[in-house]
Amino acid sequence: MQGANRTGRPFTGDWAGDLLYATLLEFGFATGVYDERPDDGLELVGARIVNAVRCVPPQNKPVGAEINTCRQFLTGEFEGLPNVKAVVLLGRIAHESTLRALGAPMNAAKFGHGAEHDIGRIRLFDSYHCSRYNTNTGRLTTDMFRAVFARVQEYLC
Repeated sequence: MQGANRTGRPFTGDWAGDLLYATLLEFGFATGVYDERPDDGLELVGARIVNAVRCVPPQNKPVGAEINTCRQFLTGEFEGLPNVKAVVLLGRIAHESTLRALGAPMNAAKFGHGAEHDIGRIRLFDSYHCSRYNTNTGRLTTDMFRAVFARVQEYLC
């Protein structure tokens, strides 16, 4: 078992977590130290990590049935966060599942890295997923990822 399956904390113990947690710390959405352990003292600040797909499917490629099954949990998360103002969506699956969870039509917001969309009271900020595949191929650079969080920080201030 690796990553979140091993630690119980999303993105902990894999490359995506290294980039995500470093970025959260840099922009003030987390405090402490990220050390790839759930007991490392890292705490989120005004932020929450929610997965559109709660399990890690084979080859990290969820199929429609898995995405649809997990959406009830995503919908419940949004219902439990009445004051949420901004959501960073890591990848197309998160983007599309969030639109559905919020009851928005799919044509309400087209996915694109760096795109921003207002859905009701929430602004969505799209990013390519911070997976090693995307960073190794150059589809997503650290600067591109940081730019999304800079926009979120600017929006919230």
